[in-house]
Amino acid sequence: MSSSKGGHPNRRKTSKAGPSKGSGGQKKGLAGKGRTLKAEDRPWHKSYTGDDKPQRTQWKQAKERAKAAAEGRSTNIGKAKPRREQRRDEPEMLLGRNPVLEALRARVPATALYVAYGTDLDERVAESVRLAGNRDLPVKELSRRDLDRRTNNALHQGIGLEVEPYAYAGLDELLATAEASGTAPLLVALDGVTDPRNLGAIIRSTAAFGGHGLLIPSRRAASVTAVAWRASAGAAARLPVAKVVNLARTVKTCQDAGFMTVALDAGGDADVYDMPVAEDPLLIVVGDEGKGVSRLVAETCDYRVGIPIASDVESLNASVAASIALAEVQRQRR
Repeated sequence: MSSSKGGHPNRRKTSKAGPSKGSGGQKKGLAGKGRTLKAEDRPWHKSYTGDDKPQRTQWKQAKERAKAAAEGRSTNIGKAKPRREQRRDEPEMLLGRNPVLEALRARVPATALYVAYGTDLDERVAESVRLAGNRDLPVKELSRRDLDRRTNNALHQGIGLEVEPYAYAGLDELLATAEASGTAPLLVALDGVTDPRNLGAIIRSTAAFGGHGLLIPSRRAASVTAVAWRASAGAAARLPVAKVVNLARTVKTCQDAGFMTVALDAGGDADVYDMPVAEDPLLIVVGDEGKGVSRLVAETCDYRVGIPIASDVESLNASVAASIALAEVQRQRR
């Protein structure tokens, strides 16, 4: 039977869609909450930049501390974060026949000796292999190409010693060693020397001219690395080196221990050859070639002496300056 209006006979005449769920029976959408606030505009967010941020932060910290106290536990809220312990450095490769032999003679802590195939077994290499065997150190033979790769193509003369991180002496230990030497104590301090080759050369000169130890800053300065070991020609195995946090304060400590302190300064009051305290317990402070000894350290020292040079030469390398001063001290002491 057809519909009088021509429609489908079974079509519904009413809407089958009922009330929307959660709309209270009203067919309308939920109202929006407005724009989302930026992080800096939210008082509860750590990026909040409102004027009341300090007060809010203090309030939150006080609330957390009170809660922790009520629960009988401790909290680090508001306290400075503890400093992370410095990670120990990785072993380094000491290169060259003289440095390797001197280090083995001095029983420097090491983990392995590397010798390249085809290396000329002169007396130094033969003794190095023997000393390593006596200490039960592994002696590993490898191709020259492999040794080049391990040493980043540095000059190794066919032999390398893998050494543990350098063991620095303490300041008190250094002063005690100098006092017990039986001769007038002589120490060298470096101020801002960042080239490890300079450091190694100064270690070598200090040992050669009767010095008893070296002082270096713990920051913004070269450390005793494999490069410094090589430049010292093995003297780093015999001369103690101490790291200090504050060099100016260390100079005062040495003065309190009876040392006269001298800063090498191009604008010094006298020449190094006229140094009046060479025969006394002495600390010589050497600065970087470009910047020299820092103002505070120079003002703390008892004397400032310069090395006379030709007018067309601006400055001397730090290791050269240290060698000249140390040689003059030894000359006057003799």
